[in-house]
Amino acid sequence: MNFTTFISLQETEQAGEIKSYLKSQGATIKETLSDKGIQEDLFEIIQAVGVVWKEHDEQDIEALFNSILSLLIYLPLEDMNILVPKVSEHLVAAGDGQMCDLRLKILSSLFHGVGEQNPLSYTVYSSMLQVAAQAKSCELLQTELEQVRDWIKIWQLAQEQTCNLLRLLYEALKESKQSEKASKVMVELLGTYTEDNASQARDEAHRCIVNALADPNVYLFDHLLTLRPVKFLEGERIHELLTIFVSGNLQMYQDFYNTNRDFIQTLALNHEDTIHKMRILTFMGMAVDQKELSFDQIEQALKMQEEEVERFIIEVVKSKMAQVKIDQKNRKVFVSYVTHRTFGKHQWQQLRDILTSWQKNLAHIRERLDTVANPPEETS
Repeated sequence: MNFTTFISLQETEQAGEIKSYLKSQGATIKETLSDKGIQEDLFEIIQAVGVVWKEHDEQDIEALFNSILSLLIYLPLEDMNILVPKVSEHLVAAGDGQMCDLRLKILSSLFHGVGEQNPLSYTVYSSMLQVAAQAKSCELLQTELEQVRDWIKIWQLAQEQTCNLLRLLYEALKESKQSEKASKVMVELLGTYTEDNASQARDEAHRCIVNALADPNVYLFDHLLTLRPVKFLEGERIHELLTIFVSGNLQMYQDFYNTNRDFIQTLALNHEDTIHKMRILTFMGMAVDQKELSFDQIEQALKMQEEEVERFIIEVVKSKMAQVKIDQKNRKVFVSYVTHRTFGKHQWQQLRDILTSWQKNLAHIRERLDTVANPPEETS
């Protein structure tokens, strides 16, 4: 049957054709139209439409759903409030986890049909995120945090709904291997909690810390300490471990590991990867105060052999946490730039001093330019 022709029919005829087709495919559905109106027919269609997923022709499935959506999006709001969640839930569960791209395409049509200004779009977008997590790909939907923040405001979501949306976004990004985006979303999620309900996010805070420590691209952690759910973990070993990564060194981590080996294993952290990250963090801490480091200093502080130093410095540069040059002849490393692991009062003062100096230099340059442009008149 050519579903694309359905849209050219009157609403009731269109619903009747869809019901007849579903009946022919083995669905338990009455072919006669309901005397309660198109809303009731659509409810029955959505209840029965699962039979089409046995088909392998994705074009036919898409065309059928396009026909259903063409009826759905023009219903009164009170009916859409019932049927849109029904369709969305169906598309999350349909296909036994298969045909994710098709289901996302249909949900996207529903999202745009409902209109992103409509609070019902929250339900549709939540379903899109669940299907994206199944697909392990977010390529077919908008996941930029700035856009999601805008939607949260437009849809006027309560905190519970906001948390739910951010959790789904986090899971979709994590499953899609977009770890950097996922980490930002988790921080956003934890930032929605207050002192009154921070204890409810204990597990999420724990997961956030572990994921950040395991992420090979993350080296800065001090912002996590300011999150209320993370503060709630103070006194626990996971918080102590995070503090070491914020401001500790390799020796501190090894001491913690030696006394908490079983705990580290429960976190599923790769010990060698963690050691490597702590070495880079320790180097960063050293390089903040010393712009010239000898190989001996590095070998001692980072517990490595002389032949490992150069390879390690290359890894530091790759991390983009520091810019350095190696003097092989004199066995030294010169630091031209290093990222601060923490940014507290001292760093703000340094930044203030730099900006003040920059302002004075600009004022001096301007004075010189004014002098050149307007030289004083010579007196006879």
